[in-house]
Amino acid sequence: MSPDGTAPGGPVLGVARSVTGRRWIWRAGDERTGLAIAQRLDLPELVGRLLTARGVGVEAAGDFLDPTLRALLPDPSTLADMDRAAARLADAVRRGETVAVFGDYDVDGACSGALMVRALRQLGCAVTHYVPDRLKEGYGPNAVAISTLCDRGATLIICVDCGVAAHAALAAAEGRAEVVVLDHHKAEGPVPPVAAVVNPNRLDCGSGLRHVCAATVAFLTMVAVHRALRRTGHFAQAEEPRLLDLLDLVALATVCDVMPLTGVNRALVAQGLKVMARRGRAGIAALLEFAQVRDAPTAHTLGFVLGPRINASGRIDEPDLGLRLLLCDDPIEAGAMAERLDVVNRRRQEVEADVLGAALAAAEAQVAAGHPVVLVSGEGWHPGVVGIVAGRIKERFNRPACVAGLAGGIGKGSGRSVPGIDLGAAVIAARQSGLLEAGGGHAMAAGFTLRADRVAAFHAFLDERLASAARLPGAADLMVEGVVAVPAATVDLAGQVERLAPFGAGNEEPVFALPRARIVRADRVGKEGGTIRAFIEGEGGGGRLKAICFRAKDGPLAQALLGSGGVPLHLCGQLRAERWNESVTACLHLTDAAVVSGP
Repeated sequence: MSPDGTAPGGPVLGVARSVTGRRWIWRAGDERTGLAIAQRLDLPELVGRLLTARGVGVEAAGDFLDPTLRALLPDPSTLADMDRAAARLADAVRRGETVAVFGDYDVDGACSGALMVRALRQLGCAVTHYVPDRLKEGYGPNAVAISTLCDRGATLIICVDCGVAAHAALAAAEGRAEVVVLDHHKAEGPVPPVAAVVNPNRLDCGSGLRHVCAATVAFLTMVAVHRALRRTGHFAQAEEPRLLDLLDLVALATVCDVMPLTGVNRALVAQGLKVMARRGRAGIAALLEFAQVRDAPTAHTLGFVLGPRINASGRIDEPDLGLRLLLCDDPIEAGAMAERLDVVNRRRQEVEADVLGAALAAAEAQVAAGHPVVLVSGEGWHPGVVGIVAGRIKERFNRPACVAGLAGGIGKGSGRSVPGIDLGAAVIAARQSGLLEAGGGHAMAAGFTLRADRVAAFHAFLDERLASAARLPGAADLMVEGVVAVPAATVDLAGQVERLAPFGAGNEEPVFALPRARIVRADRVGKEGGTIRAFIEGEGGGGRLKAICFRAKDGPLAQALLGSGGVPLHLCGQLRAERWNESVTACLHLTDAAVVSGP
């Protein structure tokens, strides 16, 4: 995809170390397959090449570009225990039972909880809900909470985004209420002996849906419930509710839980974004309005605008505020909740900043000492932000990172990993070995609780178990899909790239390199000046293009852009079409820069 048509080879534009320490390498697919896709579907050749670089073949290309539920939604019955779960929920509907939904405090938990509450209420059930307090109760069901729901009259308790490992806690419902678990976290062994456990990550589930979030499991469950009710003529006298109207919740959860945007996930997000664009859900509409999102929402909107605000409350404030917002139908009440979440999110950012500086300094020392895994802890660090801080450390050093807050001799922590390193399995193994009081997760993220005097032993365990991480480069390689001269970075090109949206995990937005670009002007914008806006020209004054760099602050990329002095730089970023009123312009969202060496 280089301008001269030569085959990609070696670092892109010779960049072996950019200003952020990354190597630029080609992400290339089979050229002939790309051309075949373009010819069969009458597409620009660029789109065909981008598809094949994502492993999309000729036969699958049509469904990738136009992902429909008709083509990609699986039969819910392929999930173990699904038919049992659907039958039990259908019975609850027919009998008009009181149902309790026990959720989690993150976005997936809020969305799957809201989906189940809304769907069952539409079918006539009396439904209550419960979200545990992160600090007081921790993650997942506990015996006291389960007993409380039984005391409220619940005869059926549905655990969403949790429960697969809660054997002891769920036993508190025995003889009082039946339990159905809808989860997606890794199951270590036998599932709890309850009415049904639907989890694509149970060891005996052959559905092949291991990469879906809990909200998707909940949606598929309601598809199965409607099917079961339909077969018995339940909807003969009443109109069947539209499950498709709940897809905005599924899309939000899928993106925020960083599920791969391929296969059924891609269809769910694409269709869910269409539902969200109608702004029919008062809570989401209020958040979009408060965040001043005027255009149709994208996957980026879900992950970086809506998700952090919903997550913030569960991290440091009211654990169920996000769920209540998603259940709210009154625009005025929803607006007040959205404002509250925005305030809480700003406070979360302040708490995060307090922890981040010390955590990064400790992490740098550990990386310099050769640790394959970073594990840092601090007295009084808020457990609600340790996961975010772990993600920042992982991004900075390209290593699995765990961060724990210590209080009263106990550490509560969270970890984030890099592709190819299964952190969740390592944390589960550490718990099984007796190092942790509690712990679990999946390949890319995990949570744990341990005694403060075992932090060093846990670190040594992770270092040994994940020793292969020591071979990772200090910064993740930047995958580049094409070299584009500044004059060629047009709205038309951005529109071609946009055909591959929605972008996210498993379908990363294409990155293009612009060679020898000259910074004409660069300045700081935004409330705190952490964003850099620049205007660039091609070599010899060819073309002009706007560029933006978010979260630049005073880092090396900001320094390169502000201090270029007119010297050409190689630039990398995503090319997007920006719409404002009636005009559409191209804009490069900068991710990296490199000093030009050689001719």
